[in-house]
Amino acid sequence: MKNKILLGVLIIIFIITGALLVAKIKTNEQGNSLEKIMKKGTLIVGLDDSFPPMGFRDENNEIVGFDIDVAKEVSKRLGVELILQPISWTAKEQELNSYNIDCIWNGMSINKEREKAMCLSLPYLKNNMSFVVKTDENIYSLEDLKGKIIGVQSGSTAEEILMESEIYAEIKEVISYTENITAFMDMEINQIDCVFLDNVVANYYITSNNKEYRILSEGLQEEEYAIGFRKQDKELCNRINEILIEMKKDGTLGSISTKWFGSDINIIKEK
Repeated sequence: MKNKILLGVLIIIFIITGALLVAKIKTNEQGNSLEKIMKKGTLIVGLDDSFPPMGFRDENNEIVGFDIDVAKEVSKRLGVELILQPISWTAKEQELNSYNIDCIWNGMSINKEREKAMCLSLPYLKNNMSFVVKTDENIYSLEDLKGKIIGVQSGSTAEEILMESEIYAEIKEVISYTENITAFMDMEINQIDCVFLDNVVANYYITSNNKEYRILSEGLQEEEYAIGFRKQDKELCNRINEILIEMKKDGTLGSISTKWFGSDINIIKEK
């Protein structure tokens, strides 16, 4: 009987010791996020690789874009190698919290849920959520969207905003896509009537592909983009914020913005 009690006590001590060890390891990881990046020598950025002009594949299948150019310069100034890791946008938080990536950096809009779940960088771009239709469509206002089929990217804030809007109850159907390009393709062949997405993306897609599309003057919400880190990775987030401010001051950020948008539209605030 005494042996059984002793064995039970030893098992409990083993479990508690193991739990404390795991907690200590996690604490060390949490408290040294920047040091960890510097030690391993890489910054793994999770992104949707079909989100032009923020991050997408060019004709050579290379991942390019505004966010990519900024991330490359940030990694250079950190002294680490940039690794671009395409992920499913609906699983981005899981990829981050599983330590498969170091941050989410791809035109990610700020909202209350993400502010609670992540450590977010300084906002660096403004964006409006807009409706895009074919030029010959008889759709000019939100009122005209009643009874229409709208495409939206799954897991995006666009999807969330649309489904929480007043117009949602009047829409015939909302179809979710893994990325916006497929939604545009379906609109091209009249499978859907409209695509709801980031204005930055819509403008770039229309201009670069010479599409006969137009953006409705009425949108639903203005947003800001930020980089998402694990909640505990404050050191890494703060250091990248410092570098973004440096890039703002020396004009590098403005040059990258002008390359992709035709003008400097970044909103990083200099301290």
